[in-house]
Amino acid sequence: MATRVLMPQLGESVVEGTVTKWLKQKGDLVQEMEPLLEVNTDKVDTEIPSPASGVLLEVLVPEGTTVQAGTVIAWIGEPGEDIPLAAHPPAQQPVPETPAVQTEQAAAPVEQRDLGSISPVVARMAREHQIDLTQVKGSGQGGRITKKDLLAYLEEREKQVAAQPIWETPADGDLFRPTELIFPQTSSQPLAPTQPLSGRLVPFTPMRKAIAEHMIASKHTSAHVTTVMEADLSRVVAHRSAHLSEFAQQGAKLTYTAYFAAATIAALKAYPLVNSSFTPEGVLIHPQINLGIATSLGEEGLIVPVIRHADSLSLLGLARAINDLAQRARTRQLKPDEVKGGTFTITNHGVAGSLFATPIINQPQCAILGIGAIQKRVVVIEDEWGNEALAIRPMVYLSLTFDHRILDGAGADAFLAKVVEGLEKFSA
Repeated sequence: MATRVLMPQLGESVVEGTVTKWLKQKGDLVQEMEPLLEVNTDKVDTEIPSPASGVLLEVLVPEGTTVQAGTVIAWIGEPGEDIPLAAHPPAQQPVPETPAVQTEQAAAPVEQRDLGSISPVVARMAREHQIDLTQVKGSGQGGRITKKDLLAYLEEREKQVAAQPIWETPADGDLFRPTELIFPQTSSQPLAPTQPLSGRLVPFTPMRKAIAEHMIASKHTSAHVTTVMEADLSRVVAHRSAHLSEFAQQGAKLTYTAYFAAATIAALKAYPLVNSSFTPEGVLIHPQINLGIATSLGEEGLIVPVIRHADSLSLLGLARAINDLAQRARTRQLKPDEVKGGTFTITNHGVAGSLFATPIINQPQCAILGIGAIQKRVVVIEDEWGNEALAIRPMVYLSLTFDHRILDGAGADAFLAKVVEGLEKFSA
């Protein structure tokens, strides 16, 4: 009897997955537990083993298609074995293009309907953007509303806002006078070129698509503001030089990221409002600190593994956790749940030589800390008697991008100053 291959649920909150690559083709022999395909969920690629030995009789879900967990995606059995016709689920259809101008019929109120199963991602987006889901046409199985449906709905809503006039010319010949000012959000779609463009088209990977959607959604959600300060890392550099071999003997590579993480955790404890998320009912302050560490995967993109309960770890524990997550991120061994649940994120863009940047908030968090390159610079220092002198110090720019709906400038500056203090007055 043929064996079904199901889209696995790779985490507690993972409701769907994208088939990125079939490692076996129809008609190929496959052994039980042999890698069969790769699945992407939340920018994490996972190899899925075969549930049985035999021949890959049928591939039901092509590469690049997203389906719900539990969906039959293939069949394995004996050569020539028949599979039930009813086993072929309807493929997920692409989101239909929404007309630029709604007809009178489309603009009429939509009758209340049963929305069926709504994923946590769709529910959160609908809440953040105040979308009435009864107005959204679902393209998923059984009319289920998907994330793509919401993005298409938001784009159409933005087009309608942008089409409304900002200025009008009075009939009486007076000078232009402002009417209701409208500030439409920027569309996530690129403007159509006035002339055909030539070149080589590089298709988006599932990871790049996820990054693009997440970044645009963040800019549409939060009021982004960035503040910048610099820190003297003399104490940190001295401590690291003195303890590199000691940490190595205990199986941990001591990087500067561990020090930035320790200083950030101390600041989050002092200013818990920064360790929060915005909700329509108020600001949700998280009781634990789950620290996200942005990790570059080169040209493939970026991923943010999370150190859970980071506030309970020592400098050694932070170093071990950072090493482990970074290594497994680069070798594609992370689990989907390990990139979820972060309450604050650090991104060390300075590893590529960048001095400072304005990172985009990792939703639904309140803020993100950007770390620039460490440089030796000439600075003015002051001794205990107030005498000033020039000195060469290892300096770094720190940029905090925060959600102005939650924090004001004074609160953000106080938090960032606490991070700077933790670095400049570091003591193990």
